[in-house]
Amino acid sequence: MFSYAQAFDRNIGWLTTVEQQKLRNTRVAIAGLGGVGGAYLMTLVRLGIGRFNLADFDTFEIQNFNRQAGASVATLGRSKIDVMKEMALAINPELQINAFPDGVNRGNMERFLEDVDLYIDGLDFFVLDERQRVFARCAERDIPAITVAPLGMGAAMLVFLPGKMTFEQYFRMGDKPEAEKAARFLVGLSPSMLQMGYLVDRSRVDFVGRRGPSTVIACDLCAGIAATEALKILLGRGRVVAAPWGIHFDAYKNKLRRTWRPQGNGHPLQRLLIGVVKRRYASGTAPKPAQ
Repeated sequence: MFSYAQAFDRNIGWLTTVEQQKLRNTRVAIAGLGGVGGAYLMTLVRLGIGRFNLADFDTFEIQNFNRQAGASVATLGRSKIDVMKEMALAINPELQINAFPDGVNRGNMERFLEDVDLYIDGLDFFVLDERQRVFARCAERDIPAITVAPLGMGAAMLVFLPGKMTFEQYFRMGDKPEAEKAARFLVGLSPSMLQMGYLVDRSRVDFVGRRGPSTVIACDLCAGIAATEALKILLGRGRVVAAPWGIHFDAYKNKLRRTWRPQGNGHPLQRLLIGVVKRRYASGTAPKPAQ
């Protein structure tokens, strides 16, 4: 028979029993249950968080096998939200899960964010318009929001807290063309661009074609970093580094960078880097593979 206290007893020591119960009664919203989103859910479920709003409209494909927690031969063609819900309930059958199988959109956003204590961004990198809308609504509703990008074999995190710099103030996407939004999102997340030093085939990065390489290493790193920041926000302890500050850890290079862009993408260095990225990856002409 399932026992919440026994299932999560090994968390105690790093958490108090009171804090563990607080997590049990906390609701986290995750949009996107693919590479990072599925890893976020599994990590937070094992942390003992007891309530979720989950949104995803996609199904598992063989191209997901290299990084997505729910992707396997047994789940090919199945709804990501159904599979991930089953996996979560197999760990904690007492979970309260509100599922949004149409993904997050204008029509359901208010319900998706209802009674939410924290939003974590698991949307595909190129889902930029919807990402803007979700973060904007979080700011309006005073909901803390986290985005962590899986970059190469590392993770770059930005946190947006109520009353501080917003997603739009930082990234400055506005109504720009999609390829430019992608360049702004990448550069805003990763001012240090640590991952680019070991990218062996630049032709695999294509903003126009909406594709890029990925690794499970980065997704798992994102999950640990996002869950740690979530714990600090939800329990109100520990220092939370919020935008315009960011953190980028790259395991391949064994490097950690703390970034600060007080004007977000309006910073001169950011504007220069955005131009470079646009010329290299958003032109529609992919560079040749490295020899």
